[in-house]
Amino acid sequence: MKSTKAYILDTNVLLHDPHALYKFDEHHVVLPVEVLEELDRFKSDPGERGRNARHVHRELKERFGDSTASCMVEGANLPNGGKISVLVNKFLLQSGKKRPSAGLKKLMTVFPDMSKMDNRILACAVYVNETAGKPAILVTKDINMLLKAIALGLRAEDYLHDKVKEKFEDDAGFYQSIYVSRHEMQRFGSEGEISFSADRINGMAINEYAVLQADDGAVFPSRYDGEGTFHRLNLPAHLQAPGGIPIKARNLEQQFLMDALLDPNVSLVTCYGKAGTGKTVVSTACALHLIGLQYYDGVSISRPVISMGKDIGYLPGDLKEKMTPWLQPYHDALNVIYPIHEERDPAFAEKRVSRRPKKQVKKKKSANGQALGGMPLRVKPYLELIESGLLEIEALTFIRGRSIPRRFFILDEAQQLTPHEVKTVVSRMSEGSKIVLLGDPTQIDNPYVDSQSNGLVYAKNKLKNQQLASHVKLIKGERSPLAELAVTVM
Repeated sequence: MKSTKAYILDTNVLLHDPHALYKFDEHHVVLPVEVLEELDRFKSDPGERGRNARHVHRELKERFGDSTASCMVEGANLPNGGKISVLVNKFLLQSGKKRPSAGLKKLMTVFPDMSKMDNRILACAVYVNETAGKPAILVTKDINMLLKAIALGLRAEDYLHDKVKEKFEDDAGFYQSIYVSRHEMQRFGSEGEISFSADRINGMAINEYAVLQADDGAVFPSRYDGEGTFHRLNLPAHLQAPGGIPIKARNLEQQFLMDALLDPNVSLVTCYGKAGTGKTVVSTACALHLIGLQYYDGVSISRPVISMGKDIGYLPGDLKEKMTPWLQPYHDALNVIYPIHEERDPAFAEKRVSRRPKKQVKKKKSANGQALGGMPLRVKPYLELIESGLLEIEALTFIRGRSIPRRFFILDEAQQLTPHEVKTVVSRMSEGSKIVLLGDPTQIDNPYVDSQSNGLVYAKNKLKNQQLASHVKLIKGERSPLAELAVTVM
């Protein structure tokens, strides 16, 4: 029989994944009573952490609702064969009455302030380690907590259940090259598809991209259908949003992304890409192009509200004004698709024609741009799409509970989300909708996820080889030579 272990869970693990109670198989899950105190602080939070804290409370009530205090200490059975218990640390209760154990003495020497919750949870881990009679492991998403535990000689690890097994490789290309004969290349060019034996496919997944290369240097981008056949990409000569300028792919990877975005049979697209590779512009252009063809009823663009660097505090104004700084990147992308143009103020033109003496002209504001009387009107054409409801730019905060039918939904900065949060967003998509998850797994500001446990990488790996999903990685920066130099060299 496999020997069991005792896993002591830190509060941040349960706030990260409220189902973590059931993710340790036949082992013993220990919750320090201090964790309940910390969960209580978060239960009124209107965001994801508050919902997770309340969910954990409900799960614990189901396990211990009719139990006595002794049952909570001894533990209750879990459906997966394990056991869960709530620990009141006897070491701390007795520390003033009798000589502390060697482990507690070391803890109180190194971290003497027992009013801090982290130190009290560490004390629980010491207690379990010395009394459980089985290997004890502290599980935490807090790197500093993990280091403190290791310094005390405790076993500690990150919460690994939602981490992908593959290590994220930033510089590796995501597509394969398949060498073909000149005859095969000609057949592919004329028929638009070609089939290969399994030994030439090299374990490719459904909707994975490849480049067919001939001896004479000719290349053809293609997409694998999962059944041995490669298909030519389905790309128009150019994309054009209603009223916008034509947009073309600037490199091979952008062609792959456009093909995935324009395919109505692919309902979820994940895209990795460093800053300036065109993730937002290309996905927005494809979305608006499909709106013009009436594939969808509208476009929704969103992102999580997580800041980079030092927080500047609360922002003034109503919800729309508060969200303007967070959503400005999408306005920047729309300015590429719909360049701002100038129109003369009619009042100014009349005054010039009549040659009247110059007078102070009253300042005006246009609903479609910013204008001053006597000055050119700066018109932003995409504002009409927003006013009509065809284009929504909103924060991700209020996504829970929604059902989103027939929308092209773009979620940027998805690497900042937890796997549970991404699952919540994807599950909001109704019949006829498409969702695109964009981000850079190397640029993460959320302290509780990393390059292997964030929602973007999690979604990509969990949905790999599914008919409804496709993945693309953008490599080459297209914003400007300076931006590309900064990303690669600095």
